[in-house]
Order: sequence, then C-alpha cells, then structure tokens
Amino acid sequence: MWDSKAVIMKKTTSTIRLIAALTSFAVLGGSCTKNLLDQPSTTEVGENVFWKTDADALAGIMGAYADVRPLFDRDYYFDGQGEYVRTRGTSTVKDDLQHGGAYVVTTGSTGYSPSGFGQQFDAMYKYLYGGVNRANYVIDNVNRMLATGTNVSVPKLERILAEARLLRGMVYFRLISMWGDVPYLDHSITSNDEVAALARMPIAQIKDSIMADFTYAFNKLPAKSDQMGRAAKPAALAFRGKLQLYWACWNKNGWPELSTFKPSTAAATAAYQAAAEDFKHVINDYGLDLFRGGSPGECDTLGKAEKLPNYYFLFTPVANGDGEMVMAFAHGGTGTFQGEELMRDFAGRSHEGSQCWITPRYEIADKYQSTVTGDFAPKLIPTNPSTVTGARTKLNSAVNPASYANRDYRMKASIMWDYEVSIGMASLKSTGWVPYIYKTWAQPIVIDGTTFLSYNTDGTNSGYVFRKFLRNYAGQGRSDGDYSFPVMRLADVFLMYAEATNEAYGPQADAIALVNRVRRRGNLPPLAGGKTADKVSFFNAIEQERIVELLGEGQRPFDVRRWRTLEKNWNPPGGPGVWRLDTWGAQAQRYFQNATDRDIAQCYIFKIPQSERDRNPNLTQNTPWM
Repeated sequence: MWDSKAVIMKKTTSTIRLIAALTSFAVLGGSCTKNLLDQPSTTEVGENVFWKTDADALAGIMGAYADVRPLFDRDYYFDGQGEYVRTRGTSTVKDDLQHGGAYVVTTGSTGYSPSGFGQQFDAMYKYLYGGVNRANYVIDNVNRMLATGTNVSVPKLERILAEARLLRGMVYFRLISMWGDVPYLDHSITSNDEVAALARMPIAQIKDSIMADFTYAFNKLPAKSDQMGRAAKPAALAFRGKLQLYWACWNKNGWPELSTFKPSTAAATAAYQAAAEDFKHVINDYGLDLFRGGSPGECDTLGKAEKLPNYYFLFTPVANGDGEMVMAFAHGGTGTFQGEELMRDFAGRSHEGSQCWITPRYEIADKYQSTVTGDFAPKLIPTNPSTVTGARTKLNSAVNPASYANRDYRMKASIMWDYEVSIGMASLKSTGWVPYIYKTWAQPIVIDGTTFLSYNTDGTNSGYVFRKFLRNYAGQGRSDGDYSFPVMRLADVFLMYAEATNEAYGPQADAIALVNRVRRRGNLPPLAGGKTADKVSFFNAIEQERIVELLGEGQRPFDVRRWRTLEKNWNPPGGPGVWRLDTWGAQAQRYFQNATDRDIAQCYIFKIPQSERDRNPNLTQNTPWM
C-alpha cells in the first residue's frame, strides 16, 4: 500500500461540462476524499510551490492511483450483466466515488442485469472522465518537470509519467469498450468552456492514442515494481495486448451499433497477431507464474472447509504481490479508510453483517467439469426438498451435496451449495463454522450431532452463494479488506494469448499447454484431443475456461459483447426469453422476453448520457439510442 504520509495536492477541476462533476485532489495516504468544492480551500498547495521535486511527482501519481482505483476495483458488478452472476440491491446507487459511485445507476441495480443496462451508466461516464483528467493533471505537470530535470530525476519522472499514461490508457480503454466514439482529452481541463462544444473522436483515433500511452508505459516502466500496487512493464504490455485483442474482435465480428466504425478483416488479422506477440512476451520474458505454481493444492471433503484449494487463496491477501497479479490496485485494510468492499458485497449477514449483493446464478454450477473425465458432468436437476421425498439423496439432485463431488477445484473455491461451510464473523471475531442451506436463514441446524446456526443470507435466489473473495478468517470488518484487487491476472493473459493465436493461426501447441495450465489449478486433466481439433472447438474450450477462471471479476459481459454472442447465450429477438432457476426448480428471473432487435442492439453499446448532450450540442448519440 502507499506511504501513509498526508499529502495535500492542488485541487483542480477534474471533471468538466462534458461530465458535470468535480473531484477534489486532496489525498491522504493515497485515498481520494470529497470536499465542499464550492468553498475556497484553506489547505491547497499551489503549483508555484508543488510539482517542484521528485517527491511531489511521486505524491501526484499516488493520488492518481487512488482516484482511478475506484473505477476498476468493483468491476465484479459487471458480471451481473452476464449469465452466471446476479447483482441486487442498492449498493450500486450510492453517489460516493469510493463506495460505488463509479457504478451509480439510475434505477436500482438495473445496470447490472443481463438486459436493459445500456442506458444506466451516466455516472460512470463522468467518473471515468474524472480519472482521465486526474491522469492528465499528473502528465502535464511531470512533463513540465522533465524539461528541467536532472540526470538523477529524469528516470524517476519518466516512470511516473509512464504510470500516469498507463492509467489514462486504461480509463480510455474502458470508455471506448462501453461507448465507442467518445471525446478525447489530452491535457488537464480547468474550465468547462474548453470542452463545451467538443465532439466525439472516432474510436480508431482513440485506439491509436491508447496504444501510444501503453507503449510509452512499456518503454519507461521497470521490469518489476519495487512497490506493491505500482505498475511495471508486464502490465503495460498486457493491456496493450488486450486492447489489440478487442480491436481484432470488433473488426472481425463488427460493431454495427457504432455507425462510424467500419470493420476490416485485414485489421482483425493484424491485431490478433500483434496481441499474441504482446501476450507472449508477458508470459515468457518476466519470470511470471501462476499463483503457487498453478498447483491445485488441497481440497477438503464435501461439507468441510479447513483445506481449501489454492485458487481460493488467490483471492485473499495471501496473494498480494504475487507474480500472477500482473496489475492490481492495493487497499489499506482496517483503519485506513482504503479497505476493499469484497466481504460486504459477496458475503451475508453471518460475516460481519455483510449484505450479499452479489451471488452466483444456478446455471454456473453446471459449468464446472469433472476431475475424473475432464468434461462436463451430468446436468444438475433442480429438486424441491420441501415437496420431493429424498431430494437430498437423489442422483444429480441440485440439493444433494454428493452431486458436487469430484468437480473442478475452482467450484469448491468459488461457490457454496447446501451444507458447505465457512467461518462466521462478528465484531472482528470468529463465530465458528456456518453451514449454508438455501432458504434456511440463521436457524439451528444439527450436522453429525453438532448444532450450528445456518448462514444468514437471504440475498440469493439461486441456491448458491460465493466463497470466492470471502475471508475464511476473522479480524477485519466487511469493508476493511486489504486485498489487492487484480485488474490483470496472468491466467487471463494465458487465455487471451490462446484466443489470439487461435484466431490468427488455429490451435497452437503452446496455447493449448497454457490453457491446460489454467485447468490444472482446478485439478482437471488436460483437454481431450477433440477440444483442440480445430479453431471452433478450441475457442469453445477457451471460453469455458474464461467463464470459470474469471467468474466474478467483471470480464464476462465484455467478452460477450466483443464476441457478439448475446443472442446465442440468451435468445434471438422475439423469443420467449430465458428463465433463471434456483436449485429447487423455481423460476427466479426472466430475461429477454419478446426482446426486439433494438433491445438487443442496446446491450452492445451504451447510451451517451443525455445530460451531457443537453450541455454539448456536438455530442452525437449511438445508433440504437437515437
């Protein structure tokens, strides 16, 4: 985590008429704080005093990391737009940058449902531009310092400039992934008048600017960071590869909802090849490895959790600073006011009063393959134990704990089903083992002669809750975590490399080996020959691994959009829609019923906020929202 010295930065206008908000640049230990911005500051340090020393520049980039971090460290909410995760409640409507403000939506959690989300992200739009302006503020000032820098200070300043350009590139990558063409700002803005009539820049030009940022960052960053949370060369290279992969997908699959974009098969091929090359260097040149060597570790028997697989620990502070974390945003933990919110969002009331805003959907369970066959197990059968005799012992019943035996270790590490346990917590102390039993909240339960109080969470309507991101130990509050949330993991790089090489050249031996390394952490055997026999089969295998490996990390909906598989995953327009069930067989939620072509199109590109268009007559609208 960053040095906890208090640093007072010059307050500047970090949002503009384009985004209609202001951000304070007061930083305490790297944390963004909100001020009454309509009042004169009594604590500012003016530019004539600040931005003079290497220490000033370092404090500036620390503040930029702190401002950009909330734009990415709750990306797991995006998974609610996919098929396998449900988000709920009001945690996404709080207008506070550190506690979900980047994810403000206008109508409850609609923005994180599989349909109807494309018009719900006005606040994210403005906060992302706040991140751009904060990065530009550092870039502008460090560039001025470089003009008079010494031989000693120049390398330090260039590193800070590289970090700021990486952050700016990441934010613009997110902007174009959601909205396509957007206005581009290459310097910090101090007056709304500067952007009151700024038009949207074509996505191809913005892509080139992001590429330039990532390339500069790659050239100037160290091969390995000396401080947790600060980026190094592999991060810049991985993000450059990811940008090229997305560019390839948009060119291959088209983006008809973005009227200014013209796909090109040649551009797609070149981008797949370039992406593969960048990913290959990340994989081979920096001595990186999967967490604990990719070993599956131990997996306790059904209903016990004293020995959990290594994949579980990858999402606890044990993994902070590990080589798998190509880039991660650090958090301070208890007492720092910089803690992550993972427990609060993923756990239930039995875990420090957490709120269980995010839960697995029933359908994810069938995606976990058999450790015996390496392929899919028989589908689970939803069974109501209150009406079906012997429901908990029937073969393949979803409420029979034995149905979950011999599955991918990532299943045990990621989700809990009936009679799975975790450590309960209250007042920073353990309350002992808490068994999860769907629809049995905080009730005394006798298991093998011992009485337990069941997991108190009514936040799920599927029959499952997450284990992933839950701390299986006491001592920290629900919002006081110190886990460094990954925005780029090596396993993701492995899978993106496999995807890029497969598209460019067909199944390659080294790519197949990398996918098998990811599978090994689930204690799965290597892919069978038929899974890698051709481009389509191998792509399906890669997609399968992305679903289970990256569950709850915010990747799925972006994958679906760049692959244009929304209709395949749900239903063609005009169909009956798709019900999401629970383990008892009840119909929980229905999506895309009688959806129109326009409804589907609106899921592929987001709506430019009308409030911004009202202020700026030169802001055009994306086609499905006209």
